[in-house]
Amino acid sequence: MAKFASAGKPTAKKDLGRLAMSYGSVYVAQVALGANEMQSVRALREAQAYPGVSLVIAYASCIEHGIDMTSSLRQQKAAVASGHWPLYRFRPDAAPDGSLTLDSKAPSIPIAEYALGQSRFTQLARRDPERADQLLGQMQADADRRWAYFAQAATT
Repeated sequence: MAKFASAGKPTAKKDLGRLAMSYGSVYVAQVALGANEMQSVRALREAQAYPGVSLVIAYASCIEHGIDMTSSLRQQKAAVASGHWPLYRFRPDAAPDGSLTLDSKAPSIPIAEYALGQSRFTQLARRDPERADQLLGQMQADADRRWAYFAQAATT
């Protein structure tokens, strides 16, 4: 667990992709190679072909989170399946207001199943179960809000 957040981080994660999309002229993709290899390749090809600024945000598991190479792919799939890491591509040149393609399916597992696969969360759960439950509830609510946003934006 990171020393600066050993009691848990009560704020939602920053959404760099949504921030970049708000400019209206940046190609943005969020990928997880271990969860969907073809989506990652497609996003990288589109980013390279785009005639302006491109931003590809990739999920990369970390040994500091207690994720070793034997469980990295499983953890990437869980990040996507929980809604923590939705896969998408935003092409500002595809429609007047841009075109968002949501490449992942609706969340199918609770965020806790993803989070408790990492030592940064299990350490807090062992030390302060009540706090961990509170933060996991916030993470679930954040993931639900994020998914709702992307699902709605991809249909308009």
